[in-house]
Amino acid sequence: MNCLPALAALALLFGCNARPSPDSSAPASPPSVFSGELPPYWYQSTAEISTYDLQQARYGEMRDGEAILIQVSEDFLTDRQVKNDNYENPNSAPVLKTNLFRRFNTGIYDYSLMTSVFTPTNAVEHPRTLKVTTSSQDWCGQSYTQLNYAGGEQWEMQLRSYFEREGDQEIDLSADFLEDEVFNRIRIGGNPPEGEFEVIPNTGYLLMTHQPYVAAEATASVEEAGAGRRTYVLDYTGLDRRLTVTFDTASPYIIREWTETYPSRDTVLTTTATLREQKLEPYWQLNGTKDAPLRAELGLD
Repeated sequence: MNCLPALAALALLFGCNARPSPDSSAPASPPSVFSGELPPYWYQSTAEISTYDLQQARYGEMRDGEAILIQVSEDFLTDRQVKNDNYENPNSAPVLKTNLFRRFNTGIYDYSLMTSVFTPTNAVEHPRTLKVTTSSQDWCGQSYTQLNYAGGEQWEMQLRSYFEREGDQEIDLSADFLEDEVFNRIRIGGNPPEGEFEVIPNTGYLLMTHQPYVAAEATASVEEAGAGRRTYVLDYTGLDRRLTVTFDTASPYIIREWTETYPSRDTVLTTTATLREQKLEPYWQLNGTKDAPLRAELGLD
C-alpha cells in the first residue's frame, strides 16, 4: 500500500497520516449529525489494527469467523472522493478511514465482506462522511455497492450485483446518517449522534439480505456499560434491526464489541464481534515475508 503524506519530505515519517489545519472561518457543523475532533493518537505514523472474534448470523444459523478492523488517518480528495496520491489537487481533507473485513464459512463455502468508510476529521469544514464502499464475495458470486456524498442530505448509490433481482442500479438516496459511519463517529470525539432520525442501514447487511437501499427511521442513544465503557444503541423503528457498539469512554475510544440483531431466515439472531488483539503498526510497510510473524501477534492464521 502506498500512503504518501501531504508533504513529500515527510513521506517516510507519516505514511497514511496527515494532520488537519484549523479554519476558524468555516461554518458550524449540523449538531444532529456530528461533533468531535480526531485526537493525536491517530498521528503516530501508524494504523490501528484490531482483530475480533466473530459470531456471524447467516442462513438462520450462527457462524464462527473473524473480523479485522483497520483504522488510519489519511488525505482524501473531497471532489473526486479518492485518496490524495499526488497532492496536486487543492480539494483535500484529512479523513479517518475504516476498512472492516468479515470472514466466515457457511457449510462448505466461505464468505468475505469488506467495507471502507471515509469520514473527514474536521467536522466544522466537512460534517458528513464522504464515501462508503462494500464488497461481498462467496462461492455463488460477488456484489459491490458504493455511496458517494452528493451534498445536503443526498447520497449517490451504485450497486453492482450478481443476482438478477438486484442487477445494476444507480439511485439517489436521502438520509442524514449512515450506519456504516458509526465506528468513525465514535472514534472521532466519542460523541456519535443521538435522537430520532433517518439512517441508511449497514451496506453489508443490505447486500447479504438483498434489501432495498432505503433510509429507515431509527432511534439512537448512548448507555453506560460500566468499567469505563459506553454502548451506542441504534434501534430501527420498523426494520427489526438493532446495532450496539461498546467503546471506551476515554480517548481514543477503542471499540470493544459490537452486535447486530436482525431476522435471518425468519429466526432473530445476533451477530457479535468481540475484541481479541490490537496493535499500532505501519502495515503498508510490512509486506515482506519477514513481516508475516506479526499476524500471529494479532491472532490471525
